[in-house]
Order: sequence, then C-alpha cells, then structure tokens
Amino acid sequence: MNLQQLLGHLRESPGFTRNVTRWHTLEAQGPRCVAFPASTDPRLRRALEARGVEKLYLHQARALELASEGRDQVVVTPTASGKTLCYNLPVLQACLEDSEARALYLFPTKALSQDQMNELHGLIEAMEVDIKTYTFDGDTPAAARRTIRSSGHVVVTNPDMLHQGILPHHTAWVKLFENLRFLVVDELHHYRGVFGSHVANVLRRLLRICEFYGSRPLIIACSATIANPADHAARLLGRSAVVNDENGAPRGRKHLIFYNPPVVNAELGIRRSVIKEAARLARPFLETGVQVILFGRSRVRVELLLTYLKDSMRSLKRSADRVRAYRGGYLPRERREIERGLREGEILAVASTNALELGIDIGQLDVCIMAGYAGTVASTWQQAGRAGRRRGESVAILVASSAPLDQYIIEHPEFFLESTPEQAIIDPDNLSILLSHLKCAAFELPFAEGERFGDSSATSEMLDYLTEHRVLSRSGDRYHWMADTYPAEDVSMRSAVIENVVIVDTSRGREVIGETDLLSAQLLLHEDAIYLHQGRQYHVDQLDWDRKEAYVRRVQVNYYTDAQLKSEIHALDCFESQAVAHGEKAHGEIGLITKATMFKKIKLGTHENLGAGRIHLPELEHHTTSFWWTLDESLDERMRGEGLNLGDGLKGLAHLLGQVAPLFLMADPGDLRSIPMVRSPQTGGPTLFLYDTYPGGVGFARRLFDLHAVLQEAAAQRLRDCACAHGCPSCVGSSLEAGSLSKATAAWLLALTRGEVESSPRERMQRG
Repeated sequence: MNLQQLLGHLRESPGFTRNVTRWHTLEAQGPRCVAFPASTDPRLRRALEARGVEKLYLHQARALELASEGRDQVVVTPTASGKTLCYNLPVLQACLEDSEARALYLFPTKALSQDQMNELHGLIEAMEVDIKTYTFDGDTPAAARRTIRSSGHVVVTNPDMLHQGILPHHTAWVKLFENLRFLVVDELHHYRGVFGSHVANVLRRLLRICEFYGSRPLIIACSATIANPADHAARLLGRSAVVNDENGAPRGRKHLIFYNPPVVNAELGIRRSVIKEAARLARPFLETGVQVILFGRSRVRVELLLTYLKDSMRSLKRSADRVRAYRGGYLPRERREIERGLREGEILAVASTNALELGIDIGQLDVCIMAGYAGTVASTWQQAGRAGRRRGESVAILVASSAPLDQYIIEHPEFFLESTPEQAIIDPDNLSILLSHLKCAAFELPFAEGERFGDSSATSEMLDYLTEHRVLSRSGDRYHWMADTYPAEDVSMRSAVIENVVIVDTSRGREVIGETDLLSAQLLLHEDAIYLHQGRQYHVDQLDWDRKEAYVRRVQVNYYTDAQLKSEIHALDCFESQAVAHGEKAHGEIGLITKATMFKKIKLGTHENLGAGRIHLPELEHHTTSFWWTLDESLDERMRGEGLNLGDGLKGLAHLLGQVAPLFLMADPGDLRSIPMVRSPQTGGPTLFLYDTYPGGVGFARRLFDLHAVLQEAAAQRLRDCACAHGCPSCVGSSLEAGSLSKATAAWLLALTRGEVESSPRERMQRG
C-alpha cells in the first residue's frame, strides 16, 4: 500500500475522521524560473547544469542581483526551496573572480554546518577549481586548524565556535578577516530568544573585528517565513537588509491534517494521550514501509514516543532498531549515525525534538506527525516541511494535546492557516548578555573612549564599571583587558546558565552518554529519576551538584518520572505600567527563586500515577523580566459576597494565559511561566505574573504588555470553545486542583475586565 492508498484509507475511516477538525490540502505548484545571468562564470554554470540546475528560481536570481549590487539581504522562503544556492552562487562567483576572496558561513548547529559544507564541496569538485572549503568546529583536528586559518576560502562554522574559537584568536585569522567578502547567516529565524540575543552580540564582535582589519563583508541571511524578517535581521545583524521573499520553487501536493484525540474522561476534560495517539497513528505507515518523522515537545516526550514506536515494530515482527530518537543531549557521533541512517533508508522512523526542524539533509520523508503544537506557526510549518521535501505527495498530521494552546489551534485551524507567522523576538541589550560579550569584545580589541558596542548607549558606563572592578584598565582614551581569565569560556551561548551537567553511565565502568543544562538537570537528573536515552531507561543514583555530574545505571522498569518546579518571586522593579479596566498592567524586572520540589512516577502505557518522592536540591536564583496584571482589591470582597473564591479564578487564569500567550510570541511554552497571587507582596493586590524563564529576559514581557487585550480575547475564546463543565487541562486546569468554579470565575473575570455584560459566575454556570 503506497502513501496515496493510505491517505484514501484514512479518509474512509470513521474512527479517524471523527477526530479530524480540518483536512487541508495544499495543491502542487510549478516552478517559476529565469535564465542564468550572462555574468555567471561558465565553470559554475556547467557544474550546476550537470546537477540538473538549468535555470534559477526567482528568489535565487534575485539573490545574485542583490549581491552584485552590494546590498545586504535576508532570503525568506519555505523549507526545501533552494535557499542554499542563494548564497553559494554569489560566494563561488566571487571566489572564481578573485582568488583572495573569503567567505564565512554561520549555521546554528554543527550538524547543519557539516551538511551544508558537503553540498558546497560537491559543487566545487564538479567545477574542478581550487576553492578551499573547510568546516571549523569543535571536532576539527588541531593539525588542520592552521591550514584552515591561512588558506580557507570558505570557512563553515557555528555561533559557538565563532564565539570561542575564532573571534578571541582573530590575530591567527588575519587572512580571513582582511579579505572577508561575504558573511552568510543561515536559519535566521532560529536565532531568537536568549540564543538569538547572544548571537546578535557575537555578530557585533565579528563586524567590529572586520572593521579593524579593513573589511566590510556583504551579509546574506536566510530564514523560514517569519512576520518581521527585516526588523529581526536588523536587530540580529546590526545592519538593515533587503527582504528577498518572492519564492519561485515548486511544491508537491501536501495534506495538513488537524487531529484532536478523543475524550476519555468527559468530566475532567481529559483526552487520549497525545504521545500514545501519535505513536498509534504512525503504525500503519510503519507497517507499509513509509518513512516517518515524529516531533515531540520535550526530551521526555521524544523518548516515550520511541518506546511506543519500538513496541509497535516488535508487534509487527520488524526490527525495533529501525526506529530511533534524535534530540539535544546525545553525543555528536550518535546524531551523525542517525542522520546517515535516515538518508540511506536504514531508519524507518525517527522521533525528534525540534533539533531536526532545521534543514539537515535526512533524505526524503513522506509523513510528519507532530505530537503537540510546535508552539509557533513558523516552527509548525518548518516541521511539516520535513515531509515531502522532493516534490512528491506528503502528509503532516498535527495531533493536539490537552493543553489550552493546542486546543485553541485544533479548534481554530483557520487561525493557523490564515495567520502570518509570529515575530522573532530578541533582546541584544539584555544587560547580563551584553556585559558578557562586552568583556569578550574588550579581550579581542581595546575599546576607544566614546565607542559604542552595538546600539547600547550604556557602553561607556559598562566600561567604567569593568574598570572599577579591575577587569579592564584605562590608559589614555583606551580601555584594555587586564584580567587573567579568558571571558568567552564563561559565556554559554545556548542559555543564560553557564554550566552543564554531564551524565555518566556506571553500568559498565564510567561512560559519558550525554549532558544537559543546569535548569533542566533539576527536572531530569534528580536522584531516583528515570532518565530516558534512545528508549533505554537509566536510574539516577546520584546527582553531584558541586561537580555537575549525574551518575546513572541501566534499569528496566514500567514507569518514568515527572518532576515539578516551584517558583517564587521576591523582588520587583517596574519599567512601565498602565491602568486597565478593574486593574493595572505592567512589565519590569523580577527576582526569581526556582526549586524542584517533588516528582511523580508515571506508569508507561496507562500513564497512571504510581507514587511520588521528594527532591533535595539547592534553590537557583536569578533575575528576569515579567509582565504582570493586577486586579482591584475590591473584586475579592465582591466575589466573596457571591460565595466565590478569587484565588480559584486567578489560578485558572494563570494556567490559561500561560498556555495561550506563546500563541502570539515566537516562543516555546517552556519559555514562559505563570504565577497567580491573591495578594502579592510586590504589588499589594491580586496579581498574575507571566515571566521569561531565561535570566535577564529576552523581550517577551514587553511584548505581552502590548498584547494584553489580545491575550484576554484569546483566553475568553478558549473558554467558550472548551466543552468541559468546571475546568480541565484544556482550559483552566483540572477542577480538582483549581476548584469547581475556577472556569466560571475565570470567564467572569475576563468578561468583566473586557467590558462585556456583567453577570455572576453562578448565573453563567446555570446558563452553561
């Protein structure tokens, strides 16, 4: 049975279609092409024609035109639209015209760097010319590094290596920086949040060094579709860029199916597990040999998906080794092996976090199943685009969880289909991030008095501060690095938390099997946790917090663990506030204490609660930014008069808004957390906090402040759509936890603050 027959079978299956809220088909579209420019080097043209490229797509031709005019650009077209040629063509053309020309390619991961380098190298070989192309990352042998520095025409790297391995040692890269003609920044949309804020500062340092050596590279950036490509490019690159978004690439026929698992407990509003349902939907494709990729929202979900997929393969009398997982925390060798297995067809299915959302070459996949909404419109299209990358028919199935965000999307597929993707948000001037990179920049080159680092008007103040603390010394009008430390080593690009915890398997000696950041370690690697890795179970015997090592051993049990995190706000600095109906909205800085407190043992298969345990780890303290909404204190007394509890309503609103807010941000649900307080010591009244989980914040709080009315409308719509009586995980949370009137009270509070007709929660309950 081929894919078309399988889709026909699904259309005729009542058990499937009754749970489908929308079956949307994108029809195939042909290419829009133009001829090669007359100025194209014949060697380059012949090499491309030998690979079947006889004409250029519109956006590829436009990229060449803009490059020839010396204009920075950001190419914004869908997945698999041939963006690679948008930068390879002008770079190779320049290298063919000038043997001294150099280019620096920047990709967000080592895997993508290796993948793109292989494609570029193949094109150069086909031209039979001497354009030296190298990958420079942590896996590059020391013996090869000198050659790369002195003779590499094209250097392919990632932000982490640029930050730690190239910029601090720029004196060894004189040939590159003096002749740097092109800077290529791929997957621009990936550089958002805390990572994007770091990368923006790394690029500030890079362009500062280029200026010192007398070069001004032309920037070619590429991105999936986002709402603010020009603005995001300007903030990330520090320069304005022309948006090149007229896509000329063809597209195969694609089916996008919105699937809501059936309700298994109507009273509590609980649906069938999104993980089990996604694995079940994958089974018929596995049975017929159709290659599938499944996306999960977290590392634990991915490992659970793998466990259920392996069970399916065994029941089908197939090798369970043909399904694998792919996520952060795996060692590079393991990830490369999985990528190769997918390309060569040895692996039939892969369960992945968004690590495979990027354009790594994993061959031709026919089916994408998303176990939960990816968190953003842009990411969902990226994930769906991993299937059908070679023009053939494909299908992407979005399986909703019970989370309010998922339920909003699945009940309103038109919102997803008709929305423009979200804005990418970064804050390059986040104080902790900016100060870290200012130190790195001072180590690389002295600062002159009055010189600005990026757009920060506080550069002089920060330089004086570092001088007072004997990190810098001032001589005349120059600030010089004087500390003994090497600053780049102390800056983590991927999070605002510097340290990682190494995971050591003690089953047979001591073998390092992975690593994770400090915040995640609280939840995944506490003592007595079950850590999942490629479907294998490991019991955490000890988490050595001081040495940042977790010691685990192989076990086989029928449960996994789920830890809970408690957060407490203990300080407040308001940046801006504004009166709203029956209260006030504001945003600013908060002090935050987080601590993992307990964990539950969840049975595999049934997801029953088998017990719980305490977690004994130190608190983590940091500052971040938050949006908060304070209600008038008079509401408390007013609601008590009706025998209602404001606390229940706030708790329900916190759950609801915390889940719905990422819908309007280019953020993962885990990037935000919510805390309700009936009487906040910081504001003095009933307050709901929505805060950035990253130290220092990355701009979400200000955006939420601006979107307050939009959030209220989306939350009210979710409550209207949810069929539960008293509250469930799909709206305000379980009524057992939030209270039996939490849904009605939350709905009344939203109606009141939005200026709708006022009625008591009891009346709303009776009408409902």
